[in-house]
Amino acid sequence: MSLAIPAAWIRVALLMFAVGWGANQFSPMLIVYRHELGLGPGEIAGLFAIYAATLIPGLLLGGALSDRVGRRACVLPFAALSPLATLLLILGPHDLALIAAGRALAGLCSGMVFGPATAWVLDLSAGDAVSARRAALALSAGFGLGPVVAALLAQWAGDPLVVPYLPHLALGAAALAVGLTAPASPRPARAQPVISSRAASDAAPSGADLAGGQARTDPADGAGQSAGRPAAPPAPLRTRAFWLGVAPAAPFVFGTASLAIVVLPEEVTSAQSLSAGYAGLMTALAFGAGVGIQPFARRLAGRSPHGGIIAGLGCAAAGAAVSIAAVAQVSRPLAGVAAVLLGLGYGLSLVSGLHQAERLAGPRDRGAVVACYYVLAYLGFAMPYVADVLNAPLGKPGTFALLAAAAVILAGLSWLRGSRIARAGQAAVKADRTTWAAAARRGGRPEVRTAARPRSGA
Repeated sequence: MSLAIPAAWIRVALLMFAVGWGANQFSPMLIVYRHELGLGPGEIAGLFAIYAATLIPGLLLGGALSDRVGRRACVLPFAALSPLATLLLILGPHDLALIAAGRALAGLCSGMVFGPATAWVLDLSAGDAVSARRAALALSAGFGLGPVVAALLAQWAGDPLVVPYLPHLALGAAALAVGLTAPASPRPARAQPVISSRAASDAAPSGADLAGGQARTDPADGAGQSAGRPAAPPAPLRTRAFWLGVAPAAPFVFGTASLAIVVLPEEVTSAQSLSAGYAGLMTALAFGAGVGIQPFARRLAGRSPHGGIIAGLGCAAAGAAVSIAAVAQVSRPLAGVAAVLLGLGYGLSLVSGLHQAERLAGPRDRGAVVACYYVLAYLGFAMPYVADVLNAPLGKPGTFALLAAAAVILAGLSWLRGSRIARAGQAAVKADRTTWAAAARRGGRPEVRTAARPRSGA
């Protein structure tokens, strides 16, 4: 294989790594702000909410926009703004308004970069499970190393409100310089016809190999949509394959990570003894495990699309179960074991979910589909708030027990639905290919039928 191809996707992956670093370096700094500025729980929650308030719109806008104007036009400007968001945090270490502005800009940059950049990496890659792992690895490495380095510098370097942010300024500038040389995504081939309502709604990712390995794409969606025509969600986002096969487990991606790096450190330490260094250690354990499992997750996703999600949910359930003992005994070693298990769940779920989203999407709507998946995955960052609400009626061990049970139930449902949908999808795809071939022999085109709207509770 020519070295030019991997060199291309690596340049884009470096941008994802740098923006991910800048997005998550703030996590251990919340502890520093709590101690140094005397911030209360409401102010800490507000800083997180500001980030989420700009992240979600950025994801929704960036993915669809990149399908229309190109990946470079979306990614590069906001990759350049990411270090500026960090600069705001440096310029106003004691100014809550500047800190909030920095977090808001960081959230917008993350949203506008993560979806389009993931699609860009997939465009420049081989189009199999390896491409999903490349994007997941770049994002996970940034998410993991950013807070670890920030925590170490905050714990042992001088000026804990400024020094931890300096590495991201250099990294962001270097990544942008490299990313500017990345080639644009190849122009997609003419879109394949949409498969029938049954196939579009029932086919699982494992059955999405329709024509030359390309998943279904609606010619009316994505690039080339006529001006003035109302934008419709891409065809894959109107299928049960996405909403029942991919979406339910997506919040567990960052839900498991947030349990490991936010909830557990607080549950096994007191507010006075919780340090940025310990938070950094828990982050290193969780994201280290998440990155380490991704090669296996890639192979598992290639063999069994639903298998990776089931394995990820299983690790999430095991991590929550160990967390019960860690919280009950206030044990830091057990919390570390739980962080590793939760990190494994994060890595397996992220790679498998991205792989399924990629298989469902075509090149013309890949950005929007991946961005929608990230939106669902980012809902998991609300897990600390969910845990806090559940602690009152259930107690801390009861909260983790409920989360473990939810993961087990979802894993079982995913296994059952995966088996049924795979069989139905293969039959439906075969029927649609037959219809298309018959129409082609007649010299015409079969009627293009859009995907049925998912039925509630289906």
